[in-house]
Amino acid sequence: MLTACLHRARALPRLLALSLLVLAPATVARAQDYAALMAAPDRTDADRQTDKRRDPVQLLTAAGPKTGWKVLDMGAGAGYSTELMARSVGPTGKVYGQNDKDSEKFAARLKTPAMANVTPVVRPFDDPAGADIHDLDLITFFFAYHDTTYMEVDRAKMNKAMFNALKSGGFLVIADHSAKPEDGATVGKTYHRIAEATLKQEVEAAGFKLVGSADFLRHPEDTRTNVVFRNPTPVDEFVLRFQKP
Repeated sequence: MLTACLHRARALPRLLALSLLVLAPATVARAQDYAALMAAPDRTDADRQTDKRRDPVQLLTAAGPKTGWKVLDMGAGAGYSTELMARSVGPTGKVYGQNDKDSEKFAARLKTPAMANVTPVVRPFDDPAGADIHDLDLITFFFAYHDTTYMEVDRAKMNKAMFNALKSGGFLVIADHSAKPEDGATVGKTYHRIAEATLKQEVEAAGFKLVGSADFLRHPEDTRTNVVFRNPTPVDEFVLRFQKP
């Protein structure tokens, strides 16, 4: 009787460990319910106004951030898209918001609970990550690539830097305002646009492969001959998804 009790006592720690493994499986990356995240009551009215022209649920669906992912948001500006990423990857994820200079609006947003997993990165566009940011799952570049066409930015260097910062299989998702094909990268300052084919060619030259696109921001009625801030119609915009092989 005593021997049997001793055997059961010795077995308890092992049984407990096995039960914990069953009850607490390893966390795996999974897609979020983006619509539910966008309905969060702590989102600002200003961001909800921006939602009307950005369609964040579809934008997040195109980018595909998952729980636990590491994301670099290029040209973060005031942090609208950075916060989208922060909410999507959750507390186990990490987001870096890159700007080429300090932003008071971004700094103010950083104080909110939704940005607890965000680190600001003030670095040049063509050297956005540095040695400490690597093996990223995703880089987003929303409506700011065209700005680099009239700045002192080496875009070939920038695209290669983004390529190197991603892990193998990682994604780069770019959305921007469409220019006419013949305008290429020449109307970034005048119209704040870039030709889709030009951008695609530049990014692929760094080693990326185009693996998808989305049309939810397309507006064929846009003549693409006006500055986007004063366009008489909704602006035609493209979304491209690239992958590092």
